Amino acid sequence: MTAPDLPERSRLVVQHLADAGIETSIRVLPDSARTAPEAAAAIGCDVAAIANSLVFLADGSPVLVMTSGGHRADLAVVARSIGAGDVAMAPASVVRASTGQAIGGVAPTGHPAPLPTYIDEALAEHDELWAAAGHPHTVMPLTFSSLQKLTGGQVIAVA
Repeated sequence: MTAPDLPERSRLVVQHLADAGIETSIRVLPDSARTAPEAAAAIGCDVAAIANSLVFLADGSPVLVMTSGGHRADLAVVARSIGAGDVAMAPASVVRASTGQAIGGVAPTGHPAPLPTYIDEALAEHDELWAAAGHPHTVMPLTFSSLQKLTGGQVIAVA
């Protein structure tokens, strides 16, 4: 797919990827991949190689945490890992406002302004990761190092 054929939010992700010097291609899936198991099934990869983009409120401010689809993030562990007193899932309105993207399609980039980003250390175990690309029907392959480069994310424990 070329950028003009992609959903608007995915085209913005393409631009951010290009600006960061990251070469990858966005795949449009026929069905929604809003959950890690749905995405893994559609792509044909291990669910643990899905890099979920989760927005949390850390002491009231939005942060992006890229977690492995192989486990759930433990909010107490995330709080300790990032030095926050309180961490909670962000409501959909905050996710949309801070990323410009809908839950289930949040990419690690393409946001109106950069978010403090943290990356699950478990994602380093995979040669290829798959992340949402700005829309619930779009995904893209990345390496752990390209995810770090793209987001400037700090590697942490989340589980």
